[in-house]
Amino acid sequence: MNSSLQTGIFPAAFKTAVVKPLLKKTNSDPSIFNNYRPVSNLPFLSKVLEKLVFIQLNEFLSQNNIFEINQSGFRTNHSTETALLKIVNDVRCALDSGQISVLVLLDLSAAFDTVDHLILVNRLKSLGLSGTVLKWFESYLMERNFMVSMDTHFSGVHEINCGVPQGSILGPLLFNIYMLPLGNVIRTHNISFHSYADDTQLYIAMSPDDTRPIEALFNCILDVKLWMANNFLQLNQDKTEILVIGPEAKREKQFLKLQELSLSHSETVRNLGVIFDSKLTFIPHIKQVVKTGFYHLKNLARVRPLLSLANMEMLMHAFIMSKVDYCNALLSGLPKTNIRNLQLLQNSAARVLTKTRRRAHITPILKSLHWLPICFRIDFKILLTVFKCLNGLAPSYLSDLLVKYEPSRTLRSSGTGLLTIPTVK
Repeated sequence: MNSSLQTGIFPAAFKTAVVKPLLKKTNSDPSIFNNYRPVSNLPFLSKVLEKLVFIQLNEFLSQNNIFEINQSGFRTNHSTETALLKIVNDVRCALDSGQISVLVLLDLSAAFDTVDHLILVNRLKSLGLSGTVLKWFESYLMERNFMVSMDTHFSGVHEINCGVPQGSILGPLLFNIYMLPLGNVIRTHNISFHSYADDTQLYIAMSPDDTRPIEALFNCILDVKLWMANNFLQLNQDKTEILVIGPEAKREKQFLKLQELSLSHSETVRNLGVIFDSKLTFIPHIKQVVKTGFYHLKNLARVRPLLSLANMEMLMHAFIMSKVDYCNALLSGLPKTNIRNLQLLQNSAARVLTKTRRRAHITPILKSLHWLPICFRIDFKILLTVFKCLNGLAPSYLSDLLVKYEPSRTLRSSGTGLLTIPTVK
């Protein structure tokens, strides 16, 4: 490994990947090739070498503030939840000020597989990488091979002329570098955006009577499409989704403008695993979580007599509570009636786990399991996020939203770490 780093040559034996096509969604049609994600299985030692390089490159990018601030994919202290929290906060602030928002989810086709190696090397060079370091990355990218594995069958070995391997350590980081200029393309149109790996979303806030921002959004989409074409990336316009968020009476003019520009909108969209609706109630998302949760709970109840409490609790967390807790910070502030069904799901899971009868009081059961009720799980996630923001463990786009309380004159509350409460209507 030291020899590889010193000479700038990535071992040829590490360049052959065994690609296994996996369905992106379990309910997808297996006869359609686009429903598969090609995951590369690489030699173990190659990942060790990649990890060493990843640590140094990631540190270099962080120290020099090279990362796109609105890119949350594959970054320390960033997640889908932090990305969605920023977007939802911006949209809710717009709604509070009487505006409506338009959210556009861009869909890229096989983004990791079409990365041009020469363009990527030039990106690395422009960031300051040179000499042996740049030579190593050229060697890492060039002359790679792959074979496809299906069950016990293997294809022949084929050469790869583009793309970064999915399943590698360096691949996601290199893809983020490849996408760096996209942020500046979007900013020229004064459009808000956020990215998570190859999932990019644009959003704008506007007065209900003003349709001009939609024209700016449309022009931005055209420029993004052009930039992607110039960089060998394909924007799938058929799968690009648009959601208009706001009161129904205020959205009609925006619908007409979207139709003029041949842009179709949806009432709900799936955004990084969370279903957004046009009123931002998250009711469709909660319904989907509850439906999936009860489906798994029904199956788990059948095997409950065969498993110990500890093993069953592990399965409950894996199949049910992990889905309930996913991005649950977005549910903060919703009426209790909206999250009531999530609580019913948790209660049912606790009863199955502890073999308790249906009419038994649920509070002692939850206490015995050390399970917080749903509303407190949401509050806990918000408090945890605030703690991370105050201690440098969260993205700057969230930390910057918190303003420390500084009274105009010295009070006993001074220096107690209080935060300014934003004004809302």
